[in-house]
Amino acid sequence: MDFALENASWPAFWVDQNRVIRGANQAAVLAFGATLIGGSTQLLTLWAPENAASLDQFWTGLDKAGGAVAPLKFRLKTGASAGFHACVNPATREGQPFFVFQLLRNGQPAARGGASAGSLDPAAPALDTTVVQKQKLDCAMQLIRTVALDFNNALTSILGHTSLLLGKVEAQHPWRGSLVEIEKSAEKAAEIANDLAAFSRQDKDARTLTTGNLNEIVRRAVGLFQTPAATAIEWTMQLENQLYSVNFDEAKMQQAFIKILDNAIQAVNKEGTIVVYTGNLDVDEVTRDMNITLQPGAYVCVEISDNGCGIEADVLPRIFEPFFTTKPNHRGLGLAWVYGIVTNHGGSVAVASLAGQGTSVRVYLPAQKKIVKDTGFKLDDLTGKETVLIVDDEDLLLTMGQTVLSSFGYHVLTANSGQKALEVYSKSPQAIDLVITDMVMPNMSGRELIERLRKQSPTVRIICASGYLRPAGSEEAASYLQKPFTSQELLRKVKQALA
Repeated sequence: MDFALENASWPAFWVDQNRVIRGANQAAVLAFGATLIGGSTQLLTLWAPENAASLDQFWTGLDKAGGAVAPLKFRLKTGASAGFHACVNPATREGQPFFVFQLLRNGQPAARGGASAGSLDPAAPALDTTVVQKQKLDCAMQLIRTVALDFNNALTSILGHTSLLLGKVEAQHPWRGSLVEIEKSAEKAAEIANDLAAFSRQDKDARTLTTGNLNEIVRRAVGLFQTPAATAIEWTMQLENQLYSVNFDEAKMQQAFIKILDNAIQAVNKEGTIVVYTGNLDVDEVTRDMNITLQPGAYVCVEISDNGCGIEADVLPRIFEPFFTTKPNHRGLGLAWVYGIVTNHGGSVAVASLAGQGTSVRVYLPAQKKIVKDTGFKLDDLTGKETVLIVDDEDLLLTMGQTVLSSFGYHVLTANSGQKALEVYSKSPQAIDLVITDMVMPNMSGRELIERLRKQSPTVRIICASGYLRPAGSEEAASYLQKPFTSQELLRKVKQALA
């Protein structure tokens, strides 16, 4: 197969306009037999007579609609019929149209690493909706990954040739305006393609896991929205101060909470109430919450509720589907992204909503019954009298840091290079309580500065600031400040370092 489904754990095959199966992945061959390898099997030979519609009727509807999502039954190689949730999408290969059939199991799913005919038992119990949703998302990611790659290749060619022509066309040339518009449109399309690529990669990206208290991530996400433009929103924070510890990727979990909060703000239309809750949950027996199943164990629950417009009952089951949206000019990837992040952490997402009354989104993450210190502080607790040295080669960032910390009582010194920082520190090392340094600076990097400071004062407290994600094995999360950061993030990190 020349599309990105070869290694999928569910059966997938492509069918031409004559209803001939021209290619299949390994899972399909295992389920339906080696005859699929030859590329000449008629789809009719797999079509089970128990289907509500004949193949002719289904194909006619498929042609008209350009695709389908439907429960269908197919004959396995054993001769038995098995039910699937079929996702059928149009595609093109070498200029010829065909349909890609992806078959998600209605019965107990095969292992993630592969599929076997033995696991396709027509008498298997009904599949949990969370598994169906996860498999749907996996299907979409496979296709999106391929589309985004091909799309980016085409756009690279368009942008390259357009920029070449713009370099040769004079400013007054009548075609120059059109070329500029082509370049702008291609750049916009490239942004969309990059979004698609990032979405499709989230299950493949390496994660930097840390064990900690989710309250800090929740506070950080909320802090991004507590701006003057959102003053009409009433925020209620109900955070458990003895929260269980969770293994999580800081950047990805923050993205998930930001997207949920963004939806809540849109729902209340910049005025209303948003309640953010964190708590421990001990499940003793299998428990249901809306469409999800929680197995026995310890969890941390993060719930974000609003009293906004709510979600219509017919829309609610589809909110996590990629590309499904009811909002104009939106791509429908936000909540699918949230779902992918949470499930890749072994968690679940439940959503309850009533149109006109509000929505509650609950994120459950597996936890350990170990309490990690909550390093959060109330706004009134963020003041201090210590002396802080800020080191950055960007004057704008030095000014911002000095303004913020000074307004909360700190005495602030600044240096725009590593060498100047050493000079300032050497004059009064005992008087400086904390150093905040950028990691990427000319001449002397932040890493070199830290090494030289610690040779002089081994116990010096240091916060590393960087626009790059903290790599695994580098500075501890507690001493790392990710750019860009808000004033509250800076204040909390300083307070945490000085505690």
